[in-house]
Amino acid sequence: MSVDPAIDLPPAAPTPGARRRLPIIDAARATALVAMASYHGLWDLGYLRLTTENYALTPAGHRAAETIAGSFLILVGIGLVLMNGRGLRLRPTLMRLARIGGAAALVTLGTWIAFPDAYVFFGILHCIALSSVLALPFLFVPVPITALAAALVLSAPHLMHAAVLDAPALFFLGLGSVTPRTNDYVPLFPWFGLVLAGIVLGRVGLPRLAGSRLGAWSPRSALGRGATFAGRHSLAVYLIHQPVLLALLTGVVAVTGSNPRAGLRSFRADYVTICTRTGGEPPLCRIAARCTSDALLKEDLFREDGRPFSVPERLRAQALSQGCYSTIENAAHAPH
Repeated sequence: MSVDPAIDLPPAAPTPGARRRLPIIDAARATALVAMASYHGLWDLGYLRLTTENYALTPAGHRAAETIAGSFLILVGIGLVLMNGRGLRLRPTLMRLARIGGAAALVTLGTWIAFPDAYVFFGILHCIALSSVLALPFLFVPVPITALAAALVLSAPHLMHAAVLDAPALFFLGLGSVTPRTNDYVPLFPWFGLVLAGIVLGRVGLPRLAGSRLGAWSPRSALGRGATFAGRHSLAVYLIHQPVLLALLTGVVAVTGSNPRAGLRSFRADYVTICTRTGGEPPLCRIAARCTSDALLKEDLFREDGRPFSVPERLRAQALSQGCYSTIENAAHAPH
């Protein structure tokens, strides 16, 4: 996830060519960067099996990811107002678009190499690049029209349904019923709506912010200066932070090994699914799943890391599973 890498504020006074930044916007962007890095760190911990499960992929994790992405896209809209609100600045706009588009291409290439089955073909940077072009006319139309457009884009996935929209070539729209397999998916609908909402917020609120004490804030501490620096260079932070995190945590797992209980929850869920499909009773399957996983852990036979079983180990694991279910089933149906 990333956000507008170049934000300039046209002056309140009509001094030709003069522009100043709003450090508070840079600080807001830095806050979103910290949240993004925290989420990616959580994902990396699960991916490298340092935690019992990948908490970034839980419902709460998905909600956190959507909130973080949404904050960036709103800031993109605000940034477009700051950069072009008094007239299109063609050269800076094209340079910014080239940087973001190039970074998006690097993300696609890098993830295609690292995760070929789930590479990023339309993630946050791709969405920002396309949205930044589509949003330009809305910088100059009446604010209510932009607000209406934002509402329509945000609601479109719930209103539009057609089989043709499930075509892979149209996945970037986000209007189909199929969710593609990818590590970062931020389709145009509904996310472009948040960029438009940011434009509305910027056009209505920035004049007031610029004249307020908050708008006049300037960082004095090292933390504040570091935050605004990161906010001004958010694209670079986005591109660098994940490889650094993965490298550091890969070093950790090489020393400590993976968490012995990693994958336990998914194992139990898969066990219950298979057990019920083969005629088992769901309540008994759930108990047997826990019994089996505990038995496998006790005998060091819980293998979720890809290590192959030997023939004796496989037979022993099967015997433990069958034994757990048989014991639980007999106890459940025994006369009381």
